[in-house]
Amino acid sequence: MPDAEALVARSEPLEVGDLAPDFALRDADRRLVRLSEHAAGRAAVVVFYPWAFTGVCTGELCGIRDRLPELDNDRSATLAVSCDATASLRAFATAQGFTFPLLSDHWPHGEVCRAFGVFDQRAGAAVRGTFVLSPERVVLWRVVNAIPDAREIDDYLTALASV
Repeated sequence: MPDAEALVARSEPLEVGDLAPDFALRDADRRLVRLSEHAAGRAAVVVFYPWAFTGVCTGELCGIRDRLPELDNDRSATLAVSCDATASLRAFATAQGFTFPLLSDHWPHGEVCRAFGVFDQRAGAAVRGTFVLSPERVVLWRVVNAIPDAREIDDYLTALASV
């Protein structure tokens, strides 16, 4: 269960200029990770993805892994969120060598995804939404793609360069 401020479900994704909600979710090791504490004065890249161990998701998250020093450093923090259970995320992180937080929005199912407006009710999973947030959690940039459509990591880096 997320330990968070009152999360309000949205039917549309957050827009540039919106204040993103603070949230806390369990990571692959079942530690509670709070967005505001993890980012702590840095910009945040919050990456929502549908499912661990699927082709496009694995490719996208391996891209983050391979460029992690550019995305997670003294200026920015990176978090990845799915509705998978923590045990699945642990196996996924181990198999792929992910060292950035994979957060479980498993229960209440998709609550954080819904608060960002990126939950697909029919699929029971997040669509591919990425939000670059200021240190104050204001949305500075975002991209929201349908489940089958991959995102470009270079776009995240371009957005971060303007922070």
